[in-house]
Amino acid sequence: VADPCDVQNVARRVAWGRFFNAGQTCIAPDYVLCSVEMQEKLMPALREAITEFFGSNPRESPDFGRIVGDKQFRRIRALLCSGRVAIGGQTDENERYIAPTVLADVLPSDPAMQEEIFGPILPIVVVASMDEAIDFINARPRPLAIYAFSCDSKVVNQVLERTSSGGLRGNDTLMPVTLTSLPFGGIGNSGLGKYHGKFTCDTFTHHRGCLHRNMGLEALNALRYPPYSQQKLGLLTATFEIKRKGMCTLL
Repeated sequence: VADPCDVQNVARRVAWGRFFNAGQTCIAPDYVLCSVEMQEKLMPALREAITEFFGSNPRESPDFGRIVGDKQFRRIRALLCSGRVAIGGQTDENERYIAPTVLADVLPSDPAMQEEIFGPILPIVVVASMDEAIDFINARPRPLAIYAFSCDSKVVNQVLERTSSGGLRGNDTLMPVTLTSLPFGGIGNSGLGKYHGKFTCDTFTHHRGCLHRNMGLEALNALRYPPYSQQKLGLLTATFEIKRKGMCTLL
């Protein structure tokens, strides 16, 4: 998160992206990078967004889900020891309920930063500058998505140009996955290929290169056959210097 001009709109979009389906989506923002000043501004905005979405007690909200299984519940609950719980933190193992939670002052070495969370926990890591944020991203496996927030398009473009990821979203979170006009996919550890509409067809289509010649004009092939000589080399060099228009057909 870099210099947002409207913290409220940042908090709502980030909160929605993180807590949608109780955080159990592969494209949820896994952590927030921001300055210590921005962290303090984000906290009340995130708290307000969570209350707006799920009420004062998210446990009673029909719009907030539960963790898919007991094993995953225990794994996610163990991540609450990272940083300090600034918002939420309540759990109920019987219901597999984990409240929408924001962790502040999280360190890169904390458990929440060692794996994909896949749950309703949002860690905030403090960085001193945009350069430090970009170095932080580039020091880790390339992510499926990067979310950059700023009213200055130059800042978003800087993140785009200086990082590598499956996709980048400027000033929003989950929405691009709903657009069939945009390719969706990862890079490196975050996945291979790209999907949506024609992109899916291209991913699963093999363009086979084929060459089919006739059996005549064998004299033209003499240059490629041994024994080799300086005369053949000279003829080959002269041949490749001539610009010729070839014919190619994809079968």
